[in-house]
Amino acid sequence: MTFDLDALLRPNIRQLKPYTSARDEFQGRARIYLDANENPFDDSPFHRYPDPHHTDLRQKISSLIDLPADHIFLGSGSDEAIDLLIRAFCTPGEHSILTCPPTYGMYEVQANIHDVGIQQVLLTPEFQLDEPAILQALRPFTRIIFLCSPNNPTGNLLSRTSIKRLLEAFHGIVVVDEAYVDFADQPGLTDLLTTQPNLVLLRTFSKAWGLAGLRVGMALANPSIINVLYRIKLPYNLSQAAQSYLYTALDSHKAINQRINLIRTERRRVAQQLSSLPNVLQVYPSDANFLLVRFIDPQSTYRHLLSNGIVVRDRSRQPLCEGCLRITIGTPAENDQLLQALAEI
Repeated sequence: MTFDLDALLRPNIRQLKPYTSARDEFQGRARIYLDANENPFDDSPFHRYPDPHHTDLRQKISSLIDLPADHIFLGSGSDEAIDLLIRAFCTPGEHSILTCPPTYGMYEVQANIHDVGIQQVLLTPEFQLDEPAILQALRPFTRIIFLCSPNNPTGNLLSRTSIKRLLEAFHGIVVVDEAYVDFADQPGLTDLLTTQPNLVLLRTFSKAWGLAGLRVGMALANPSIINVLYRIKLPYNLSQAAQSYLYTALDSHKAINQRINLIRTERRRVAQQLSSLPNVLQVYPSDANFLLVRFIDPQSTYRHLLSNGIVVRDRSRQPLCEGCLRITIGTPAENDQLLQALAEI
C-alpha cells in the first residue's frame, strides 16, 4: 500500500511554522554568544542552552547502530516519541490508534491525553499478533498501530513476518517498541527502515544501558518522519547534562554487552529454577530482561516477597495474564534471594 506522509499528518502540523530558538538560527561556533539571553558568567558548565538538534550525540549513536543520523530522533525517554507521534498523526476526537494487549500502557495513556480513540485487538494465547483480527479492525480513521517487541509484559518477540505483513497492508504508521531488543537472541527491525517508510522503531537507554534516570530514548524512522518529530518537539527537550553524560557513556558499549550477556545467563538460570517450584504453574519464554510467571496464588506470593523486601510487578489484571507476576532479572545475588524467598512458600 502506498505511504503518503503528508496525507497522514494533521493539517495544522503540516502547516506548522515551528518555533526557532537562537540555537536553531545559529548552529556554528562563535567567540562571543550574545544571541540567546543566557547568563554570560560560566560558573556552571550548563550556563549555555544545549544543542536542540542533538547533532554530536546523534552522530555518535549513528556509528553504533549503523544507521544514518537523519534517521534518529532523541527525546525524553521513548515516551516523548509516543506522545509526539500521536500528536502529529492523530486529530483529537477523529482518529484512533490500535494496540494489542497485553502491552505497554503508555500508548493508551497518551491516546487518552490527546482525546484519540483506542482500538484493541488481543494477542493470541501464544502472545503473538492476531493478523486477521487486526486487519479486520483497521478503519480509515486508524492512524497508528503500536506494537511492542519484545513485548511488555509477556517478554516475547513478535513475529517479524507478521509485522512486515502489517507494514505492507496498512496505510498508516506502524510503531514497534523495541525497548528490550538488546536482550533478545534475534536482531531488531532496523534493516526494514530502508524499505518500509511507515515503520517507526522506539529504543531506550533505560534498559540495557542502565541509564533509566537519564531519561533518553530514540525513535528510528525514515528522515521525513524524523523531521516532523524535530519540528514539533519542545525546543530544548534534552538537557546539556543528559547529552554530555550519554555521549561519554556510549564509549562503554563493550562493558554493556558483557552485562547484557550476564542478564541473559541469569534469565535462563532463574527461569529454570522457577519452573521447578511447586507454586509456579508456568514460566513464559522471554527475550527481555524479565520473566512473566504464572503462580497458583499470585497475590499471596506477591505479599510474601514484599515481606522479604522484594518487589515484583503484579500483572494478573492484564488480559491473558491472569495469575501472573512480572519479575525483573536482577544481579546474581538478588536473584538468589528471590529464589530462596519463593522456595519458602
